[in-house]
Amino acid sequence: MIKVYKELDDILLVKLDIKEASLENGDAFKAEVIKLFEKQQKSIAIDMSSVEYIDSSFLGSIVSVFKHLISFKSELVLVGLSKDITNLFALTRLDKVFKIYNNFDEISK
Repeated sequence: MIKVYKELDDILLVKLDIKEASLENGDAFKAEVIKLFEKQQKSIAIDMSSVEYIDSSFLGSIVSVFKHLISFKSELVLVGLSKDITNLFALTRLDKVFKIYNNFDEISK
């Protein structure tokens, strides 16, 4: 579900390779990202450009991972959100919580 794209000094760039982010895969997502963080001990940027749909339970999984990483003074950054998902983050005000970028190149600047 998650594939490592690139490793920078202080952040790990990964790609979320699913079309529907829902209750069915939320727990697996959370477990994979936390396991990756515990192994690497770096902030994580997740490319979500493949995701076409996201439900509230998966949003909860993202928030849970975010809380876990900030407890270790690391970050969870989101990249490549579709227009609909960007609107969902704005509607839920999560766009004020997360750093959101269009692509990985914006992060490394």
